[in-house]
Amino acid sequence: MRYRCAVLDDYQRVAAEFADWSPVADSVAVTSFDRHMEDEDELARELAGFEIVVTLRERVAFPASLLARLPALKLLIASGMRNSVIDYAAAEAHGITVCGTPSASTPPVELTWALLLGLARGIVTEHEALRSGGPWQSTVGADLHGRRLGLLGLGRIGGRVAQVGLAFGMRVGAWSRNLTKERAREVGVELAASKEELLAESDFVSVHLALGERTRGLIGAAELALLKPTAFLVNTSRSAIVDQDALLAALHAGRIAGAGVDVFDVEPLPADHPMRSAPRLLATPHLGYVSRSNYATYYGAAVENIQAYLAGSPVRVLG
Repeated sequence: MRYRCAVLDDYQRVAAEFADWSPVADSVAVTSFDRHMEDEDELARELAGFEIVVTLRERVAFPASLLARLPALKLLIASGMRNSVIDYAAAEAHGITVCGTPSASTPPVELTWALLLGLARGIVTEHEALRSGGPWQSTVGADLHGRRLGLLGLGRIGGRVAQVGLAFGMRVGAWSRNLTKERAREVGVELAASKEELLAESDFVSVHLALGERTRGLIGAAELALLKPTAFLVNTSRSAIVDQDALLAALHAGRIAGAGVDVFDVEPLPADHPMRSAPRLLATPHLGYVSRSNYATYYGAAVENIQAYLAGSPVRVLG
């Protein structure tokens, strides 16, 4: 039997380039989809007959209703080792094995700083003015040295963001519900007394928390109101941690200096989505994990997962 494998959301069509699929070439035929499919009917129709599906992060949800419509599906591989949009119980009930892959923390750290620096120095505004013959120097940059960087979350990614901030000479503080003095001391940052104190006293705030019931909507209108009018907010984690309507209102009203966002409630963003035209917003299309090293890790591990499954010993099983 030769299995059929669907690779979803391969926008750049590079899944074949970043991994060596030859170890499974005799057993698996790979089909890459370079367009996003959101509608369940379309997914059920397009994925019918595929025994293996490789999906990137949480771009495509696999609820019980969809899994029930994919009777051929036997192996679902999601990049990363955590996924909130797969119904694991339903997968198990339908005999579907769900596996994850490793991922690197470096790409999202780098993108966080790309957004923060872009905001601080008005890079996009000045670049567009220079290229279009516009005014020479229209912005005044915000300094980093001596300013306070507030981190919501000090895990693997947040800790590395903190190290870069310290290298810039920033005063770095952090807060999360479970953050300990020992962890803050280990990284070399201040432990904020509360979320409110961190927001009110920081010049730059960056979100590095996992999405869960306790973090969903953690930053809403009341929290955004605590920020200084000169402060910047960066979110490269999960969109639902920051209330999108409240953020849009704050940006339009000029209550904060700006925001850098890489994650959205709906992805890809519809052409008429208000986040596409919001003022004071530097936005990227969920590029945090889109890098050569991460893609090589994701797709390379996906091939390993397929090999292990075909050998009868699945690895990196989630659920």
